[in-house]
Amino acid sequence: MKKVLKEVLGVDVAQKELVVTVGRMFDDLSIDLYAHKVFKNNEAGFMALLDWIKKLASNELKVRFVMEATGIYHQKFAFYLYDHGREVTIVLPNKISNYIRTLENKTITDKSCSEAIAQFGLERNLDQWHRPKKIFHMLQQLTRERDQVVSERVIVKNQVHAEKSEVEPNERSLQRLNERILLLNKQEKEIKADLGMIVNGDANLNTEIKRICSITGIGKLTAIIVLAETNGFELVRNKKQLTSYAGLDVKEKQSGTSVKGKPKISKKGNRHLRKAMYLPALVAVKHDKNFGEIYLRIVSRHGIKMKALVAVQRKLLEMVYVIYKSKQEYQKEYSVLKESSALNLKDQHATLASS
Repeated sequence: MKKVLKEVLGVDVAQKELVVTVGRMFDDLSIDLYAHKVFKNNEAGFMALLDWIKKLASNELKVRFVMEATGIYHQKFAFYLYDHGREVTIVLPNKISNYIRTLENKTITDKSCSEAIAQFGLERNLDQWHRPKKIFHMLQQLTRERDQVVSERVIVKNQVHAEKSEVEPNERSLQRLNERILLLNKQEKEIKADLGMIVNGDANLNTEIKRICSITGIGKLTAIIVLAETNGFELVRNKKQLTSYAGLDVKEKQSGTSVKGKPKISKKGNRHLRKAMYLPALVAVKHDKNFGEIYLRIVSRHGIKMKALVAVQRKLLEMVYVIYKSKQEYQKEYSVLKESSALNLKDQHATLASS
């Protein structure tokens, strides 16, 4: 009799329902997708799903629940599973869609998607998802709300400009638009106050943010966004993984002599992190010699300013990670001090050799 090595429940999440498929992998690496059902995307549906899987699955193995990150609709289910001690993995949608293209399925339905997610979970060694810390989740909600407010204000300001450029501007329209801008300014101010209250209420977090702000170009808001979007670097193991999560990793397509695409960043990651790094990179290039040299070196080599600025963004994000993990403040003159230390050590060796 075949031995079961792994069991996975693949979930295709929609606004109102969860389409699930249960699969298992045997010791000969064959895969069996043996059960399928639909549940409501609410607490009653979650309870029914856990009762159903308890009757189906083996008692010897823990079932891994694998789902896509579908906006906000997967969050309640993921939190519920985590609170009930279940193993959860959340996968970026582009990974699943790319995986589905490798299969022979030509018809895409909710059921076929859940089957593909289950098969993906069985074939891959996936990291376990951990519930974000409450404080980082609150900060993430607020920073994303602020981003929406700022984006809306830009739109309204453009509308004001367009209205003023009319041959005969409508004064009532301008009044309403300006009132909306005042409201958005007030809301942004309130959000910043809420962020300050949360940060100041946690001494450790406040200290970490001040330490991160020692990096040239990184302000308090940027530091908060980075920590909120990464859950305090909870699952980040190295700098490479961080840049990939942010979508700042470089992708290149090359094959033989006929196919040679230009290297560019993947942008398949957290757009909030990428957006947060843009303005700090401009400041760092202008006011920090270390980042300025990186920028000039890349511009002189490729002649593309945006490519150089992206490299600085990536370096800044990595620096935030290093500062957070090392618990040390950023030193502008670190490279100079390191070089001076190396020269002193060389002089000491020379002195010892001559004596």
